Amino acid sequence: MGKQGQAMNGQHRQEGPGRERTAGLRPSLGMLHRAGQVAALLVLCLGFSTILYAAKQYPLTASSIVPAARGQMEFSEDKNGNNKIKIKVEHLAAPENLTPPRNSYVIWFKKREDNPVIEGVLKVDKDLKAEFETTTPWKNFAVVITAEDEPSPKSPGGPEVLRATVQR
Repeated sequence: MGKQGQAMNGQHRQEGPGRERTAGLRPSLGMLHRAGQVAALLVLCLGFSTILYAAKQYPLTASSIVPAARGQMEFSEDKNGNNKIKIKVEHLAAPENLTPPRNSYVIWFKKREDNPVIEGVLKVDKDLKAEFETTTPWKNFAVVITAEDEPSPKSPGGPEVLRATVQR
């Protein structure tokens, strides 16, 4: 054959130590499939890292009346620049099992100089877990969860069970 080469599947192979040269820019199906997989993986990684970067977590600190409770808040920003908040709590005793018994866990948001604002009720399921989602424009505030005798009090009156300070 000498130095002329032999055509094989769109490639020319020249004799000599490890010399290969493609005749054109015709990638094989396998190469295209692999490139597609790599591109999809990159897009997935970038999207996932953006979500992780955008979401920030704050732990909720439990008081002595619910010592086993563990909770966290996850924050992300919506398209309008507001904070999307997801509160997750586990190992939280049902309010009727507290001493003295209560009716509800109420979530309050409080800016430094302002009065607390009721945000909603945290409902505990049979597995002692609770979740709550809301949106707020506030960036720096305290989240306080109290055990109350009614689900819609005008101001906090029951004992504090969980708390966190948010600074974004």
